[in-house]
Amino acid sequence: MTAREDHTPPILAGKQHDEPSAFAPESLLREARRQKGADAVAVPKFCLLDPDGDIVRQLRADGRVHRHEGWVCYHTDMWVFDLGGHEIGIVGCAVGASFAVLVAEEMFASGCELLISVTSSGQITPQGGPPYFILIDRALRDEGTSYHYLPPSDWSAAPEHLLSQLDGAIGDDHRVQTGATWTTDAPFRETETAIAAAQARGILAVEMEAAGLYAFAEAGHRDVVCLAHVTNQMGTIEGDFEKGDDNGAAEALAIVSRIVTRLG
Repeated sequence: MTAREDHTPPILAGKQHDEPSAFAPESLLREARRQKGADAVAVPKFCLLDPDGDIVRQLRADGRVHRHEGWVCYHTDMWVFDLGGHEIGIVGCAVGASFAVLVAEEMFASGCELLISVTSSGQITPQGGPPYFILIDRALRDEGTSYHYLPPSDWSAAPEHLLSQLDGAIGDDHRVQTGATWTTDAPFRETETAIAAAQARGILAVEMEAAGLYAFAEAGHRDVVCLAHVTNQMGTIEGDFEKGDDNGAAEALAIVSRIVTRLG
């Protein structure tokens, strides 16, 4: 019986999760270096994904970063900066699970050992007035990328050993909480019915990357930590989408610094 005949959607059909990919990030990077005449230069062991790009823009405005000349990703630039004595590589504007995981694959193939993602998100179950942060312990798999890495299930979970090490390390007030998010591929299809269903599951916020990144982490035994920066109520109020001073970059980097210090 074919996938179509048994009504299995293509996103779930024909997957062999233990089978290696024919197309590997190392192969892509090898050919990119050849085309660009670039040397193989490792990225920093600590890397940061900044889907909104606000952290990158602020760091560049402050003159705190330099371009990583060995980063040959076709789609992005990597910038390098110092954070509390740790060298950090940061890539901005990789929005959505598929793009974020593509970049993550290339980061780990290039020498990354710990990846932190800080993405803006919409409030689902209020935990105070935005902005505030959530250390994502699990993410609802309402996107496509995770199903290429793990068999079907409702959730992608953060690496447990990282959560254990971070317990109490990055804040214990309302500014930084731990909880679940909903990862969606379609931010403009967040209907009232979908929001109510997410609230019933105890979900705190909606974002676009964590489920894919955590599935990648589990499948590849990689260290990944995802943070949601709850900045909005999905435009339902005037004056929404405010992150705070410097578009929230300083506060986000302070939390990243605590994570790197504890896990490094």
